[in-house]
Amino acid sequence: MSIISLITGWPGLSGFGSASTAEDVTQGIDASGLTVIVTGGASGIGLETVRVLAMRKAHVIIGARNVEAANKAKQQILQQNPSAKLDVLKLDLSSITSTTQFAQNFIALNLPLNILINNAGVMFCPFQLSEDGIEMQFGTNHLGHFLLTNLLLEKMKNTAKSTGIEGRIVNLSSIAHVHSYGHGIRFNKINEKKGYSDKRAYGQSKLANILHIKELTRRFQEEGVNITANAVHPGLIMTPLMRHSKLLMRLLRVFTFFIWKNVPQGASTTCYVALHQNLKGVSGKYFLDNNEKRPSSYARDEALAKKLWNFSEDLISSISKV
Repeated sequence: MSIISLITGWPGLSGFGSASTAEDVTQGIDASGLTVIVTGGASGIGLETVRVLAMRKAHVIIGARNVEAANKAKQQILQQNPSAKLDVLKLDLSSITSTTQFAQNFIALNLPLNILINNAGVMFCPFQLSEDGIEMQFGTNHLGHFLLTNLLLEKMKNTAKSTGIEGRIVNLSSIAHVHSYGHGIRFNKINEKKGYSDKRAYGQSKLANILHIKELTRRFQEEGVNITANAVHPGLIMTPLMRHSKLLMRLLRVFTFFIWKNVPQGASTTCYVALHQNLKGVSGKYFLDNNEKRPSSYARDEALAKKLWNFSEDLISSISKV
């Protein structure tokens, strides 16, 4: 997609573009019978994703750190759509304990799982470590979602096998993945304050989101599993995610107002990749403005994707043993 397409909203090969909304890209789709988990579904594009998927009759599970806010969001949707099927479960992705508990609580509901949307995240936060001693942006944006996905994979595989319906995993990444540290991921310095950059740490976590789906896809294809995994960049949207950089973002928006999206437009690529029939069988790709986009060379590096997978497993294992 060119900058002209981004500014004008002209559709790409998919028939949709930067101006398309989540309702536009899901028009006519009946998602009844599908169960979807959306992390970070209490605000911003996550909330819009939940609203539109519920409108299309999916049963949506909102995973949220702030359960009170998530329940308020649920009530807002129910006021507009009384027949919406929504549930709220507590989920703090920066905590291995909380992420594990969420997965256990979901499995206890005895529901199928067709779609997992790894949407939650933090952005440009000052250096801090999670309760598990992991740098917060890497721990929340990548490691928490990596663990959650692995904990739910058997449920997704069983659902896809028993129903014959393709499962889908969607990771929310960002164009910021191109602005990571040298060599992409600083494996030996993940938790070090020295050399920390809030912008590069965010880019690193978003690069990890793409590498995650790349290795997932390789494994799914090797196993013959009927599940796809793709990453999306929602675009520039002023949401609560930017709370650590409001002044910077507002200043940036003054000079780049023509490429910013509203929330319904920002949620469109997520909903498109999660539901649209055009994406049947498509996996391991990166999408921007509802069309496939070529990511950075690091994001296409199969060896780096495998290394990150093994590193993430070892990191979680080391924390769990403490």
